[in-house]
Amino acid sequence: MANFKMKWSRSWLLFVLFIPLTSVLCFSELSFITEPSDVTVLPKDPAVLDCQAHGQPPVTIRWLKNGIRLAESEHIHFLPNGSLFIPKIKHTKEDSDEGYYQCLSQNRYGAILSQRSHLTIARITEFELHPVNVVVSEGSVARFSCAVTSSPPATITWEFNQSMLPLQTDRITVLFNGVLQIHNVQLKDAGRYRCVATNIASRLKSREATLTVSKELGPKPHQKPQIIAGPQNVTASLHQTVVLECVATGNPSPIISWSRADSKPIDVYNAKVLGNGNLVITDVNPKHSGIYLCRATTPGTRNHTTAAANLTVLVPPSIVEKPESQTRPRAGTTRFMCQAEGVPSPRISWLKNGELVHLNGRIKMYNSKLVITQIIPEDDAIYQCVAENEQGSVLSLARLIVVMSEDRPSAPRNVHAETISSSAILLAWEKPLYNADKVIAYSIHYMKAEGLNNEEYQVVIGNDTTSYIIDDLEPARNYSFYIVAYMPMGASRMSDQVSQHTLEDVPLRTPELTLTSHSSTDIHVSWQPLPAKISRGQVLAYRLSYRTASDDTLTNVELPQNSTEYLLAGLQPDTIYLLRMAASTRVGWCEPSAWTSHRTTKISSNKVPSAPILQLEPLNCTSIVARWQTSPDSVVVRGFRLCYHEEGQPEQPIIVLQAQTFTHTIGGLDPRRKYHVKILAVGKAGDGHQTDQTISTPGCVSARDQVAAAPPPPHQVTVLTSNSSAVSLRWSHPAFSAGKAVSYTVRYTPVGTHNVSDIRYLQTTKQSVTVRNLIPNTRYEFVVRLHVDQMSSPWSSVVYHQTLPAAPSQAPAGVRVTLIEDDTALVSWRELSEPNMVVTHYSILYASQKAWMAGHWQRIQREGSHTMALLEKLEQGNVYLVKLCASNKVGDGPFSEPVELALKHGLVHRSKNPRHSENSPDPAVFSDGLYHIDQRSMTGIMVGVSIALTCIAMCALILISKGKPRKSSSSKVIAVGASEGPLTGLPLPNDYRPENMEAFLPMISDHFMDSKGGCNIVINSAGPVSNKIQSRRWLLFKKEIRNPPGTDVETRASLYEAGKTVLRYDERLGSAPLPPSSREIIYGPFHSNKSHAGEGSQETGDSGNYSNEESNGEMSHPQTTLSSGAESSESDSGPAGSELKPYYKVEAERMPNHPFHPSASDASWLSGTSDDSHPTLHTSKAAST
Repeated sequence: MANFKMKWSRSWLLFVLFIPLTSVLCFSELSFITEPSDVTVLPKDPAVLDCQAHGQPPVTIRWLKNGIRLAESEHIHFLPNGSLFIPKIKHTKEDSDEGYYQCLSQNRYGAILSQRSHLTIARITEFELHPVNVVVSEGSVARFSCAVTSSPPATITWEFNQSMLPLQTDRITVLFNGVLQIHNVQLKDAGRYRCVATNIASRLKSREATLTVSKELGPKPHQKPQIIAGPQNVTASLHQTVVLECVATGNPSPIISWSRADSKPIDVYNAKVLGNGNLVITDVNPKHSGIYLCRATTPGTRNHTTAAANLTVLVPPSIVEKPESQTRPRAGTTRFMCQAEGVPSPRISWLKNGELVHLNGRIKMYNSKLVITQIIPEDDAIYQCVAENEQGSVLSLARLIVVMSEDRPSAPRNVHAETISSSAILLAWEKPLYNADKVIAYSIHYMKAEGLNNEEYQVVIGNDTTSYIIDDLEPARNYSFYIVAYMPMGASRMSDQVSQHTLEDVPLRTPELTLTSHSSTDIHVSWQPLPAKISRGQVLAYRLSYRTASDDTLTNVELPQNSTEYLLAGLQPDTIYLLRMAASTRVGWCEPSAWTSHRTTKISSNKVPSAPILQLEPLNCTSIVARWQTSPDSVVVRGFRLCYHEEGQPEQPIIVLQAQTFTHTIGGLDPRRKYHVKILAVGKAGDGHQTDQTISTPGCVSARDQVAAAPPPPHQVTVLTSNSSAVSLRWSHPAFSAGKAVSYTVRYTPVGTHNVSDIRYLQTTKQSVTVRNLIPNTRYEFVVRLHVDQMSSPWSSVVYHQTLPAAPSQAPAGVRVTLIEDDTALVSWRELSEPNMVVTHYSILYASQKAWMAGHWQRIQREGSHTMALLEKLEQGNVYLVKLCASNKVGDGPFSEPVELALKHGLVHRSKNPRHSENSPDPAVFSDGLYHIDQRSMTGIMVGVSIALTCIAMCALILISKGKPRKSSSSKVIAVGASEGPLTGLPLPNDYRPENMEAFLPMISDHFMDSKGGCNIVINSAGPVSNKIQSRRWLLFKKEIRNPPGTDVETRASLYEAGKTVLRYDERLGSAPLPPSSREIIYGPFHSNKSHAGEGSQETGDSGNYSNEESNGEMSHPQTTLSSGAESSESDSGPAGSELKPYYKVEAERMPNHPFHPSASDASWLSGTSDDSHPTLHTSKAAST
């Protein structure tokens, strides 16, 4: 999934950024139609170098010679089509037209440089090798050779006694490299020979050499085959003709045969045998490169001798991965890729508008890749990748278009990195402070912090995350990181750089050993220190283990970290020893190397040759060159014996080499394999001391081989089963053939994590695994990677899966029990702190000690949003145990520790505050018992309450005395009642709706009586109408509201009379409760017969909510209300009525008579549970009848 997200984000980013496609396409208008090519001319001849370019006009063409700009003159002319014309070639010591030419084409988009053209002046130098005199016997082979340097290559012919020899007869062969072979020499072949070299420039003859033929006396003795002129290493250009010479003598005449060391067949279409065994290959190409073996065999026997030569075909460079044109925003980063092939490997360089790119801290070149960071407008140009070697050059171009945008986001903030493992670092950041909503992608840049010219890598991810795991890092290395935010038309500046160090790891492999014996009882072991990329940390020690091949007794020797050699002494002569080594870092020991065998020599009185000094060097990915030399004081060497084998494979047949041979090429090897090579010298006394050395073949450098080397990632990663803490994964093996065992790494982490400790890895060799110890109800991401032969595949696509929820694993904390009535207690607790836990309900169990002993518990449940509950109808004199647990849809969690609550006899309470014992100093009840108020505190409270009540009573009497009745033309009644929620008022015509009346009303509480005479009760001549004294109870957590007796309608009906004005408040849900009036404090609430909202909430001293419960009080008798309502009409005009005017302004309008139909929905009550909205005033006025 990581790879998919990166590709999706990059595609989206490119789609948005590549809006000005017309500019991208314009650069393609500047290109070469014809480029100059190599040319060979004679001195004083004219020469034309063609160059034609096509592009958006105007297009100008300039010429360069050896990188220096040419100016037009009488000697050099620029043709109208752009070509270069030299009328007369100069070739003197002071001035010569020979050199490398290039043309430069330019228009307003930039400039491009052509390929390199070599102008060569034809000539032939003096002979480097002249033929020498030869004396041979009749019937044998005579051979002459000569060599000359010329341009173009000269044709070699031979003259015999100043007469031309045929190129080929039955006995005479003239090779292309200038060698003359005469087989079965006869007396008439004696004479003077010379070679003639000819090309377009000149014809040159060598010195003469004399062939002397001696007559053979008697029969020839039997002679083993011997190669007198074997093949030589040849380096040839593409499409040239190559000759591999092989001349052998013997009696009888040997048979010459050819083969390849890598066992590949020789090309039968382009190869042929010339003369008596010379191999000629025409039109050579890279597939002809390799080691060729010439074998001379005595007919009818197995007696043979061999000679080998390496053919290297030089190939001009060709670009296999061309750079692509790109559009990038200012301050962004661009990468131009360029991969080229050729033999030898081509050198890569970059041009900007035809000139070499100036590398600096912002523009860097990594291998063949050009990286430009923090792009500026001056970077808008045409860039060319130049690949060149001795065989030629080739160029490929691409354009960079810089998009300007001022409305860029600010840089990402607070970038921090955290190490996960030896190869992974978690990078996290915060979104930009400005224009963060316009960010479409983030670009992460990182590189090694140590060293110069390190390659910078880039990862593009989407805007839906602010963290990313960067893996495939090298262990024990410092890396620097910075981030750039991208929007559709621009990029932010780079964020602050952060550095982080990866952890160490065990070494990737052990050092390669070199084993040498200097006597029959010792082995000298040497090795090279591990490079940093292999050691993956600081090597602390080496462990050398050895034993004999016939004994399992193992001996270990631990060596310090700076050791590079060790001498094993006191060994047994003529014994095969097995040796291996391991290395360690702080993390631990790596896997030991494979066993390497070494045989000590026999005890002999005669001196045997010492061990050769061996040097191995990879020639290419399939060949190794072995070179050796012997000690100066060594005994006479008759030959060498060399053998090799791949690690873990049987040894190959021994190769016997001549005493004069000090080099040998081993071909036909596999890339990226470890090989053991052994060599010893053979003397008169027998085999000498042996040298063993190990070497690894490199990987092939072809770009295609590099792509094929990385294994593909596993696919079809699926989740089979899962529960709250475990997930079973399964995946499919990628479609590729692997000869070695594979292993897998599974990475899993919670989605969106910024914590390194949450990232986990699992190793397995199977295609399925069960991931355990996961967090319940959490969304995870899973990826899998494959490992084979020390290579790792990319991560697979991300699979997301959420674990199932689990029952709570913790009990509620902070359980507290508070006694609030004689028989009622309040239980409170804190919410669960488990992550991703959704509690559906809490279960509270309580029981007296007697019931608990009998196993009888009472259970009540509260919703998961509640953190309080009431325990009612508790019996005095008992000790109760209380415990509770949290539950969700999966199951119940554990219960909390029981909390004790002791109820004592004779507790009398008259307040709605929590009740406590008089003997207890504290007002709360915890798990350790009941807390009480002491006598001194109680006395103070009583005195304070008495003073407050006296003041309130005096204020009430003053208010009542001012409320004198006054007469009015119409009676008015003001009635405001408390209600659970907003209800509709009495039905009114549209013209008499409250919104059509002007009313000015202060924001007063649900029960009030102010100094002006305003109140929320019915007032008549007989005084206020109020309910009976209600029983006071704590109204908590009651979901069901029991309606009072059906007197509500009657009571409201009794309030209605013709000519009355009824004021009614509807308080919306959520308004804040109003403070009680002074009259309520004295006489208690007036309208308590109606219960408060059953599911509403009020704050208490504890955190949490509790519900109100209705009271059992009864309303006043309907008849009493009716009579008081009738009497109110007489006193309506009194002083009390007049005092209402400053607070209420009601436009008097007459209403027509309407029949009155009382209903339960007509009443409006003021709710005490609202928090937000204010009461709404409703007024209605009825016409008097």
